[in-house]
Amino acid sequence: MDISYNQAAIAPQDFVAQDIPAQDFATRNGAAQGFTTEDILWSLGIWSVILTFSPVIAFYMLMVA
Repeated sequence: MDISYNQAAIAPQDFVAQDIPAQDFATRNGAAQGFTTEDILWSLGIWSVILTFSPVIAFYMLMVA
């Protein structure tokens, strides 16, 4: 078996990741960053779905088990 012509997508062993500048999550453009209205509405939507379906799932589990 000749494996000298290996075309596997493997990075070279001496691969060094490029320096990627760290993102500053605390500030954006020098101003403090907080929750937006979109964030609050998204979280309310997710929690409403979770709380709405939890009794349905519990009832289903009681009926199946």
